[in-house]
Amino acid sequence: MALHVVVGAGPIGSATAKLLLARGERVRMVTRRGTGVDGVEAIAADAGDAARMRELTDGAEAIYNCANPPYHRWSVEWPPIAAALLGAAEHSGAVLATTSNLYGYGPVREPMTERTPLRAGSVKGRVRAQMWRDALAAHEAGRVRAVEVRASDYVGAGSKTLFSEFVLPRVLAGRVARVPVDLDAPHTVTYVGDVARLLVAVAGDERGWGRPWHVPSEEPRSMRWLAAEAARLAGVGPVRLRPAPYAVLWALGLFDRNAREVREVHYQFTAPFVMDSSEATARFGITPTPVVDALREMLPGKR
Repeated sequence: MALHVVVGAGPIGSATAKLLLARGERVRMVTRRGTGVDGVEAIAADAGDAARMRELTDGAEAIYNCANPPYHRWSVEWPPIAAALLGAAEHSGAVLATTSNLYGYGPVREPMTERTPLRAGSVKGRVRAQMWRDALAAHEAGRVRAVEVRASDYVGAGSKTLFSEFVLPRVLAGRVARVPVDLDAPHTVTYVGDVARLLVAVAGDERGWGRPWHVPSEEPRSMRWLAAEAARLAGVGPVRLRPAPYAVLWALGLFDRNAREVREVHYQFTAPFVMDSSEATARFGITPTPVVDALREMLPGKR
């Protein structure tokens, strides 16, 4: 029974731990407060503490970076966490499998593939891009075995996105949801459980190491479609969804830190934002969970 260390106990970290436990693995979860799912060894530690992370990952087969610093502190907290986990992987010989997103690509016109250049202009996008560049450099130098999985906006239980935080609650309450997005632009969404499935798959398969992979996701959906489908599943309606000017997001950011941070990645919601995940499906045989099933998990009493 090999040791697997999962850093972070959010929706991805928790789903990853459960998959590993179901496989009969020994799982250690590391979080600031020592939280974790039933059956794991839960440890309270700072993921940015390099010495402590080397200690906690000694003898591990794989390290899963599922950490999620506060959105407004990415530029401060991600670099030491990434460096500490990279050092831990080098020290232990464990595979380092990192959960990431599409921010590193920056604005693009065509569907994003794993070969799309990392040309982020945003602070958060540059942070994520540099994390991968550092891991890849260490991998190519033979110091570590690294892999990264990239997902679009999450759907499913525990997901926190523009849709889940600002649209869904208003739709379920029968209130008007005014959103500063193109309501009809196709936008890829990714089920949290599929992120965990790919993360575990690539960590254990040397064919996946040394490159990024896009998490298998269904065809892109618009914000209008997501809202209408959620309302249908919940048995509420009619949906009252209205576009709002960027000024609304800017003003909301004066009082809401997360809204303020969304400003620099607002481009993702003003035009098609499409991720091609066909390579991961072809290589690992993972097919995406239907979006309707993911939405059902997000509804009160529907799980």
